[in-house]
Amino acid sequence: MQVFRYAPGKADWAASRLPMEGKQAASPRAGVLARQDVPTCQLTDRLGEVRECVQAAGWKECIVVNDEGLVLGRLDQWALTADSEAVVEAVMESGPTTIRPSVPLDALAKHMQERKLNSMMVTTSDGGLVGVLYRKDVEQRVGNAAD
Repeated sequence: MQVFRYAPGKADWAASRLPMEGKQAASPRAGVLARQDVPTCQLTDRLGEVRECVQAAGWKECIVVNDEGLVLGRLDQWALTADSEAVVEAVMESGPTTIRPSVPLDALAKHMQERKLNSMMVTTSDGGLVGVLYRKDVEQRVGNAAD
């Protein structure tokens, strides 16, 4: 029998969507509901091109990542209305708040309601984009009524 040691720990294991065991293994987590099809762009992209891609994909936001897929920032619907020739870096929200894929949905629903958050970005422990999680999806999954 081979045994492997996974050094980063259990939270990182779960965040990487690897199989879990135990009592809470079946509890729904943020990574399960995170929408992975969110558009991404890079710092030097022109806003006009990014806006076209975002609209074509049916989204209202874009996540700014580097070449390795690590999250650097976010363009919300208002940032996307800026000058078409502007570069993403000039108008993005830097260092957005993120959560890990292993966060239980029941606690997250309450957190999002209390802080009136409509969405949260889900990333791995090293900052890699997993997706965007919407409060309406969380509330629907855990059975909470919206505010």
